[in-house]
Amino acid sequence: MVSIQNGMRCSPARIFFCFCCLPVLLLALPMPPKGAGVAPASHACRLRKINFQQSYIRNRTYTLAKLARLSDQDTDNRLIGQQLYINVQETNRCYVMKRVIEIIVDEVLLSAPKNHYPHIHEVAQFLAALRTELSGCKFSGHREHIEKNLEEMKDKMKQLGVSGKNKAIGELDLLFDYMENACTEAPKKIATSKGGNKKKN
Repeated sequence: MVSIQNGMRCSPARIFFCFCCLPVLLLALPMPPKGAGVAPASHACRLRKINFQQSYIRNRTYTLAKLARLSDQDTDNRLIGQQLYINVQETNRCYVMKRVIEIIVDEVLLSAPKNHYPHIHEVAQFLAALRTELSGCKFSGHREHIEKNLEEMKDKMKQLGVSGKNKAIGELDLLFDYMENACTEAPKKIATSKGGNKKKN
């Protein structure tokens, strides 16, 4: 009993250590990495890779684009291409493609005759779903170059009239590839579709 009482006694030196030195030592311990043990929040300008790995919608998109290209006699103009990225930071590319989707869906796909373009409704729904997933994607830095490039694309499409809308549909496969490249964690090489030949842009 005496030994227990002796063990429970605290000398002034021990009290000083407990209340003064111990907190300092605890603060000096290395902190765990920020976010350790917590799943990182998904980036607002990132899409899941699986969105582009569904063969059904990929085939629908590519088939629709191929059909529209059959009646596209204009080989001098391109709506979807690297010109959309002129003077645009790489971190803003997904934001650019989100804006392109908005234009293509709202101004082209929703008003296109469904009897002339089979599966266009399904492709429009798919792209609209991607747009919704990217609703929180914002640009960083200056946006004047982004707006300029998008306006040039819209102006070109309007100048071409009905042919411009058909060209936009004929480039849906390019839009699909550009979206995958800009908005997923593992970019893939972009291919063109003119004449059915694939090459890097």
